[in-house]
Amino acid sequence: MRTVVRATAAAVTATLAAGAASVAAGRLASDAALKAPPGRPLPTEPRLTVHGTAAGQITLTRDLASLRPGTYGLAGNGSHAVVGPVLPDAPHLPDTVVRRLERVTHGLPHPRDKVWLTPNLYVGDPRSALGLHHDDVEVPGELGTLPAWLVPGVRETWVITVHGLGTTRELPLNIVEFLHRRHFPVLDVTYRGDPGAPRSPDGLNHLGETEWRDLDAAIGYAVRYGAERVVLHGWSTGATMALRAALESDLRERVSGLILDSPVLDWEATLRALARARHTPRPLLPLAVRAAQGRVGLYGDRLARANDPARLTVPTLIFHGPGDEVAPWRYSRRLAARHPNLVALHTVPNAPHSAMWNADPDSYEEALRRFLTPLM
Repeated sequence: MRTVVRATAAAVTATLAAGAASVAAGRLASDAALKAPPGRPLPTEPRLTVHGTAAGQITLTRDLASLRPGTYGLAGNGSHAVVGPVLPDAPHLPDTVVRRLERVTHGLPHPRDKVWLTPNLYVGDPRSALGLHHDDVEVPGELGTLPAWLVPGVRETWVITVHGLGTTRELPLNIVEFLHRRHFPVLDVTYRGDPGAPRSPDGLNHLGETEWRDLDAAIGYAVRYGAERVVLHGWSTGATMALRAALESDLRERVSGLILDSPVLDWEATLRALARARHTPRPLLPLAVRAAQGRVGLYGDRLARANDPARLTVPTLIFHGPGDEVAPWRYSRRLAARHPNLVALHTVPNAPHSAMWNADPDSYEEALRRFLTPLM
């Protein structure tokens, strides 16, 4: 009898231990999204090795990432540069790729350095990065003061830009000069968890579920300081925030257009993708989803409401592509199909998450121009 009891107790203990380990593993896997630090690469972005530099050239590890078309930031620990297209005729070994080295922002990359591609071409603020006059302003948010950059313009329609996962307010600088040439005031905002902004009470990213209220505060700021209308331009979870604000804000009648770049429209799919990139075993992926639900209260039905054709009422331009490993493209296609009279989908092939402009700046800006012209 004692043997049976001991065996049963051992089995129960093992089961509880396995359950606790699984819960811990799910929690750790959910960190890939809920603790993604601003300005650091997402786990889907591979580290590349610098193999050498020459005049106007840099040699990198051969990888699908290093072969991407377009122009990108190249970040490392203490360095930032800008790389342009692949130079197929430049001498290189079979396991390397040579790209054009456009400029070095700071900290010249050295051989054997680990680097990664980033959509951020610019480092600094609008003045130091682009030579544009701007004001450092403070948006009063529900958790405290939110720093923002305001690039002035003469139009009554303001463009409010908001970055997403793994990036900072430097990302929208890619398009600020384009918007400035068309005389739009641009408010480039931060939100909870960003450098200089208050942290969420639990210290976690909520994938736009609570952060959208900081964007709502930015809409209020713009209206107070002269905006008759606003266009919201968001990337990744910033796009999620923009969509949510257009549906839920008390000032939603002032939102005249949405520009969604790589929008996260199904947070479970995004969380699974980031957890997989951290080499989470497939059986643990559902635990990562449940862990996120328990930690920050994310539930799929909330974003499903955003896809209700009866709710979206403003013209929307989506930039997205099938190469996005973080936010699946199929959800943007579905949203566009459900709103054929309101939503235009600009498909960008061979572009990673939040880097639709980088892959083809001319096409991106032409689509922006056509979309914004009737909203001026």
